Amino acid sequence: MNLGLIIILIVIFGYISNWLNWRYINYKITHFLYYIGAFVHESSHALACVVTGAKIDEYRVFTSQPHVTHGKSKLPLLGGVIISSAPIFGGLLFLFLVNHYLLGEHFAVISVNSDWHSMLWEPLRVLAQLRPWEWQSLVMLLLFINIGAMIGPSVQDMKNVWPVLILLFFINIPPLADIGLLALSLIIVNIIIQIFLIVCISIYKAI
Repeated sequence: MNLGLIIILIVIFGYISNWLNWRYINYKITHFLYYIGAFVHESSHALACVVTGAKIDEYRVFTSQPHVTHGKSKLPLLGGVIISSAPIFGGLLFLFLVNHYLLGEHFAVISVNSDWHSMLWEPLRVLAQLRPWEWQSLVMLLLFINIGAMIGPSVQDMKNVWPVLILLFFINIPPLADIGLLALSLIIVNIIIQIFLIVCISIYKAI
């Protein structure tokens, strides 16, 4: 399983998710939810900086361009990779904690094997568990609207570690590929929900 390709797809689909929000679902509630995703995203970067010994120069979330600026990690090369990819792991951990502690394991454990077929079916399995009349599903639906902002590393994140990113195209690490495919499948769920909302809003405006 090509780990480099998986990461590139996470970045691309995450960008598409954010673009759909700002282009077609540009409302105050969406902005609020975006900042929840941005908080998890940037906090993941910040925590990774602490773990790898990189000095945090600036941490900003509630701004038009949320970001964390930091110095060099004390772990050569590997530290930069950990910091740049931290939102993938931090976002998934956040969703796991919400499901476990807030929703009482309302949703079945989501898992993806190291194959594309599994990843393509996973979004449908996640969507099948969503029932809008249950408050647990409403909570998860609101979080899903901005999964792209929460999990997807930015283009700048990838620029920071592009030599390693190229190397990942030739490395097969099944456990990391599983995590990457899981993140990608959740972003696809995000985009499916966004498209559904966009269609509903368009129909409402046309009536």
